[in-house]
Amino acid sequence: MTEDPHNPPYLYSAQAAPEPRPLQPAQQRIRTAWTADELMATEFPAPKWAVPGIISEGVNLLAGPPKVGKSWLSLGLALSVAAGGTAMDSVPVDGGPVLYLALEDTPRRLQTRMGKILGNERAPSGLTLATSCPPLPQGGSEAIAQWVERNPEARMVVIDVFAKMRGNSAPGASAYDADYAAVGHAKRIADHYGIAVVLVHHVRKAASDDFLAEVSGTNGLAGAADATLVLKRARGQADGVLHVTGRDVDEAEYALRFYAEAGAWQLLEGPAADHTIGDTRATILRYVREHPGAKPKQIAEGTRLQPDLVRQSCSRMANDVQLIRKAGGYVVPGENGGQG
Repeated sequence: MTEDPHNPPYLYSAQAAPEPRPLQPAQQRIRTAWTADELMATEFPAPKWAVPGIISEGVNLLAGPPKVGKSWLSLGLALSVAAGGTAMDSVPVDGGPVLYLALEDTPRRLQTRMGKILGNERAPSGLTLATSCPPLPQGGSEAIAQWVERNPEARMVVIDVFAKMRGNSAPGASAYDADYAAVGHAKRIADHYGIAVVLVHHVRKAASDDFLAEVSGTNGLAGAADATLVLKRARGQADGVLHVTGRDVDEAEYALRFYAEAGAWQLLEGPAADHTIGDTRATILRYVREHPGAKPKQIAEGTRLQPDLVRQSCSRMANDVQLIRKAGGYVVPGENGGQG
């Protein structure tokens, strides 16, 4: 088969690839200053979504503890976006080329994982996989840029894991400045080409009530990223919860279930809280959401749970701020006047 010189199979090779070309400064083609009235009168295109509501154009930091399933999630999203159709079994996505840098995997392991996820479906030709790439400051940025230029309809780049490509810190730089600058290399690519770049990263061992505080490193990582997604293990019916916040994405929590035999994450319907607590609490929470202000007796009758169990559970849920006491009954926090 004759190799197409304009679309070579490699991502980056010092022997085979042309010399990397530096990115042209985005300021040469993007306006950066307006008067206030000009800015308000300007119509800007809406952000381009790789996965609507979850992964937008820009840098997306996807963090989670080891073995939680970050690589399964990122590879599944890459396959879904490259093929088009639905992501996580429920989110419609537009198809387009995707680059997946699996820097901790071998080709054999990638083949095995994709075989599980795809099942009987055909592998999308729009997904390019690579198991090596130079650090971003040492030629990696140019290698990714060359791939994007060969694939002008590209929708997403996944770097798994980011630690393999962040490169060395500048001498004398503080930890915060080093983290901010490391993400800045990826952000330059994302902003220049208007695509989503996903950086797979780790979280700290110590848990925190603020999921952003769990991202390993300084606040410079999340501060430089356009969005931060933290995948955490969950209790109850869900296998995980994806916490999302960012500049162009609404802060939200999504309950997920992992099917090990298929290597697939599925997005569960309804609020995450309904899936991350035990069956009794989930039943009570759903009933109170549909009947705000319901008292324990009414809840017991409506759910057919034992009255003593309902009273005890409601009291404990109020202590855990899963319910709010109001006028002798209960409401869900943030709904129907319920304030935690």
